[in-house]
Amino acid sequence: MAAAEPWVVYEGSAGPGRGRHVVLVSGDEEYRSEEALPQLGMILALRHGFRATVLFAIDPKDGTINPDERGNIPGLEALASADLMILFTRFRELPDEQMKHVDDYVHSGRPIIGIRTATHAFRYREDSTSPYRHYDFRSKIWEGGFGRQVLGETWISHHGRHGVESTRGLIASEQKNHPIVRGVDDIWGPSDVYTVRLPLPGDSKVLVLGQVLEGMHPTDKPVVGVSVVEAGGKRVERTPNDPMMPVAWIRTFTGHSGKPARVFTTTMGASVDFESEGLRRLLVNAVYWCLGMEDRIPPRADVRPVGDYRPTFFGFGKYRRGLKPADFALRPE
Repeated sequence: MAAAEPWVVYEGSAGPGRGRHVVLVSGDEEYRSEEALPQLGMILALRHGFRATVLFAIDPKDGTINPDERGNIPGLEALASADLMILFTRFRELPDEQMKHVDDYVHSGRPIIGIRTATHAFRYREDSTSPYRHYDFRSKIWEGGFGRQVLGETWISHHGRHGVESTRGLIASEQKNHPIVRGVDDIWGPSDVYTVRLPLPGDSKVLVLGQVLEGMHPTDKPVVGVSVVEAGGKRVERTPNDPMMPVAWIRTFTGHSGKPARVFTTTMGASVDFESEGLRRLLVNAVYWCLGMEDRIPPRADVRPVGDYRPTFFGFGKYRRGLKPADFALRPE
């Protein structure tokens, strides 16, 4: 990686992914995608052989990673050679010359993975004249924007109590033999469950359900009965585990090219969620499936963290200041 490049590239070693290029796009203010996606990229490269390019929200003033910078993600031209795009952004309003690379990819028929806030990946000002303003998560032109149209859902609300009730992922019984959940036997994360509208649209298939737990530890019990959450600025009573919300699903999206693309979405994925071996394996398996390589998914994919992974707990403004992409360069284990 050249010192001046505001992104990081992990060249794949030997493995089934050799010769395939995955572009991971970070840029959210709360869930530390700038920490989670480099770790995922390193796992894909070092453990599975993929070439992984990780992009960041970059402060144009000093070249540092700044998740609060909503209008600049350099390097999106890498999507032209990508076999897979993994998106983990929130409320971005990118300049048209950057957004064109995203739009070209979305409509190309190539696969897409959306993580956590990718359901509300883009947000445009009401007076925007951008040709991409329909990507807005509130769009009426393209109902629900990118999230609803491509991934299967836009932002609705928190279903569990944010920062209070964590998530246990339970594999949907009818999909227990799906290749994406192969070897996945324990999914947990401190981020909460998101609300989605049921049924999910089109040919969506739910792989994992989110069981809301009483607290922020994997040993906490499931919430029983009524829970009170904040939704739309109001306190709302819910029975969060009746029914449980999907937290991972698959579907297809057909854009202007007329070619159907495989899509995998999970509403889990905060950087601290990545400490869950089960979630890491779910995502790595999803990469294989999205690329039509499900026959190469082993009984238990190698998802060991690369290096000393110590993620920052989620929260607005809780990012490590002064970091540059070079700080995430792959170093020998």
